[in-house]
Amino acid sequence: MDLRNRKTKIHDNNKQCSIRDYNKSVEKCEEISDNYDKTIKNIKKNEVINDELKAQEKSMINHEKYINLLQDAFENSKRIVINLEFDVVALFLFIAGIITRLYRLEEPKSVVFDELHYGKYVGLYMKKTFFFDTHPPLGKQLIAVVAYLAGFDGNFKFERIGTPYDNSVPLFALRLVPAIFGSLILPTTYHLSRELGLKPWSAANAGLMLLFDNAFLTQSRFILMETMLIQFSLFGLYCLMKFRKIMDKPIKLSWWFWLTMSITNLTCGLCVKYVGIYSLYLGIYLIAKDYWNLIERRVLSNIILWFHLLARIIVIILSIIIIYFGVFYIHLTVLTKAGPHDSVMTSAFQASLEGGLASITKGQPIKVTHGSQITLRHSFGRACWLHSHIGVYPIKYPDGRGSSHQQQVTCYSFKDVNNWWFVKRPDINDLVVNNPIIPLKHGDIIQLVHGISSRALNSHDVAGPMSPSCQEVSCYIDYNVSMPAQNLWKIDIVNREQTGDNWHAIESQIRLVHEVTKAALKFSGRQLPDWGFNQHEVVADKIIEQDDTVWNVEEHRYTKSDDQKQREHDLLNAEMIPLKPTVLTFWQKLIEIQIKMFFSGNDNPMSHMYSSSPIEWPFMNRGIAYWVANDSNAQIHLLGNIIVWYSGTISIFIYTILLVFYLIRRRRCFYDISDYEWQRFTNIGEVLLIGYAIHYIPFFFVERTLFLHHYLPAFVFKVILTAATIDHVYYLISNNCKRKLIVSIVKITILAWIIIIIYVFRKFLVLSYGMTPLKVTDIMKLRWSDTWDFIVHKQ
Repeated sequence: MDLRNRKTKIHDNNKQCSIRDYNKSVEKCEEISDNYDKTIKNIKKNEVINDELKAQEKSMINHEKYINLLQDAFENSKRIVINLEFDVVALFLFIAGIITRLYRLEEPKSVVFDELHYGKYVGLYMKKTFFFDTHPPLGKQLIAVVAYLAGFDGNFKFERIGTPYDNSVPLFALRLVPAIFGSLILPTTYHLSRELGLKPWSAANAGLMLLFDNAFLTQSRFILMETMLIQFSLFGLYCLMKFRKIMDKPIKLSWWFWLTMSITNLTCGLCVKYVGIYSLYLGIYLIAKDYWNLIERRVLSNIILWFHLLARIIVIILSIIIIYFGVFYIHLTVLTKAGPHDSVMTSAFQASLEGGLASITKGQPIKVTHGSQITLRHSFGRACWLHSHIGVYPIKYPDGRGSSHQQQVTCYSFKDVNNWWFVKRPDINDLVVNNPIIPLKHGDIIQLVHGISSRALNSHDVAGPMSPSCQEVSCYIDYNVSMPAQNLWKIDIVNREQTGDNWHAIESQIRLVHEVTKAALKFSGRQLPDWGFNQHEVVADKIIEQDDTVWNVEEHRYTKSDDQKQREHDLLNAEMIPLKPTVLTFWQKLIEIQIKMFFSGNDNPMSHMYSSSPIEWPFMNRGIAYWVANDSNAQIHLLGNIIVWYSGTISIFIYTILLVFYLIRRRRCFYDISDYEWQRFTNIGEVLLIGYAIHYIPFFFVERTLFLHHYLPAFVFKVILTAATIDHVYYLISNNCKRKLIVSIVKITILAWIIIIIYVFRKFLVLSYGMTPLKVTDIMKLRWSDTWDFIVHKQ
C-alpha cells in the first residue's frame, strides 16, 4: 500500500471514530501514529536514521509507565485503608488479652505450680544469691526487674505449692510480665498470619483461637516462662517475614533492621528456655533458603552474592553472641553470693562466691604435698566427694560374681568426715608435712590413705560391683591371701597448661591413674544398693580420657601430727580462717555454667501423676493440676480448649494431605490452583508445618519427665496453620463452587465453629481462674474425658 492510500485509510478510520468520546490516551496514540507515518515517509525520501523512531517508541513506553503509576497509586491508597483496619483488629486482640489475663491477677494468693521454682529464683536475684537452673535466665531477669521496682525483698520462702503469699510479696508485679507477654502473643499472631498471606478474617481467627484457649490463659497468669518464650519466637518470625520481602536489597536500612530484630528476638526466646533454639533453627533455615534462591539470579555478580552471604552471617553471629553472652554476663555479675545451689558447681566456682565454700577454703594452703589432708571432689556432673567407710563389698553379688570383700570406696554427695584423705609419698613412712614444702607435680607417684580408717586407696583386676567392665576400687585390707596391695597412683594434671605442673588445691583438675593397671579413678554415676548405703559407685576405667575421671582438691590442710588419734581429732574439729577469695573471670564462669546446664540433666527421670507423653499432647489426654484450694474444690487445671486443640490436630492432617496431593498432581503437570495460591500455600507450610514439627518431634527423644505445657510452643504453630488451612479450603470452595448458597453455608459453619469455641472457653473458665468453689457434681460435669484427673476433696 502506498503512503497516500495508507493515509486515506487512517483518515477514514479516524472519521468513523469521531463519533466516540476520545480520551487523552487515544489522542496521544493518534499523535504517535501520525508521527510514525511521517517518519516512514522521511525514511523513504531522505533515508533518515532511526533516531526519531526511537523517540516515538520511548514516548509510548513513558505513556504506559504513567498509566501504571496511576494504577499503583490507586492500589496503594486502598492498602492504607486496609492496614488501618488490620491495626484495629490487632488492637482489639491485645485489649481483650489484657482484660482476660490481668483480671484479678493476684488470685489465688498462693504458690501455683512452677511458681515454686521461678518465684524462688526471683527472690534469689533480689538477694544477689547464686542459683543454678538448667535454662537460661532472661525470663527470670525480666520478672526480677519488675519485682525490684515493686519493692520485693526476696525474703518470702517458696516452700511448696499452695503456700499462701504474705503481704511482703508484690504478687501483681511478679505475675505482670508473663501476663503482658501472653497478651502480646495475640496481635503478634495476627500480624504474623497476615505476613504469611492469610486474609484478614483468617488471621483474626488465629488470634481468636489463642484468645479463647484456656491453656494459654492459664499459662499467662502465673510466674511461668512459656509466654515470654513464645512471644519472642513469634515476633522474631514476624520480623523475618518482613525481611524476606526485601531480602535482595541490603542497601536499604530496613533490610538490616528487620534481620537484626528477627535474630535478636529469636535469640531472646532461646535465652528464656533452650527449646527456643528450635525457632532460631527455623529462622536460620528460612534465611539460608532465601539466599539459595538468590544464587540463581544471573543479574547478581559474585561480589554481590558474597556480600549478601557475609552480611547475613555477620548479623546472625553478632546478634546471637551479644544477646546470649549479655544475658549471662548480667546473671553472673549480679549473683555474687553463695547459696543453696553452690554444690552443683566446681570447687573453684564455689570459692569465687562470697560466703559458703569460700569461707572454708580461703585460708587453706594452695600447694598439695606429702602429708596434705584433702577432700577430692568429682569435678564435672554430679557433685560428690571420694569417700570410704567401714562397710565392705559383699562376697558375692546377686548375679553370682565375686568381689574382693575389701573396704568400700564410693562417691558421697554430702560433706562428711569420711571424705578426708591423706596424700603420701610411697617412700616416706610418716604423714607430717615438713619444711621446706616440696609440692607434688604432674607425673608423681602417690598413695591416698583414708583419713579415718588409715587404709590406702587400692584397685586390682576385680570387676566393679555395678560396672563389670571396669575395675573395683577399694581401701586395702590385708586378709593374708594371695591378693597383694596395688595402691600406687600417678598424678595426671589435666589443665596444667593453665595452672602449671604443681598440684594445686581448687585450681588443678587431676586424674589419678592406677600405676599397675593403667586405669583411671572414675565416678561411674551408678547407684549402689542398700549394702553400699545407696551411695554412688567409684571404679577404675582403662578409658582414661573422660570427664568422669577428672577430680579436684576442694578442702586442704597440712598434717601437723604423726599420731593417728590426733589426726582424727584434727579432722573432726579443724576450721579454716578466711583470708582471700578465689577469682574467676567471666569466661571461666560462663564455660563452667554452660557445661553444667548442658550435661546435668536428670539422672533418673521421675514419674509424676500429671506427666504425659508427646503422643498424648495433640489429643489433650491429660492436663496438669496447678493448684487446689484447701477449703474447697476451687482449682486451677491446665487444660486447653478442646475444640481448638482437636481442630488443630485435624488441620495438620488436612494440610499434609493437600500438600501431598498438590505435589503429585503438579508432578504430572496438573495445576489445580493458581501459581500465586500455590506459592502462598507452600510458604505457609515451610514456616508453620516445619515450625510445628521441629517444636514437637524432638520431645519423643527426650528422656525426662514431660508435661502438657511443653507442647505449647508447637501448639501456636498448629493454631496458625489451622487458620491457614480454613483459609485455603474456603478459597477452594469459593473459586470452584458456582452456587453462592454453598459459600454462604461455609461462612455460617465457620461462624458457628467460633461460637462453639467461645462456649467451651467460658465453660472451662473456672479451671483457668480458680476463683469459683466447685461442687463434686460441677467437677464431674467438666470431666469430658476419663483421662482428665481433677482433684476432689473428700467430704
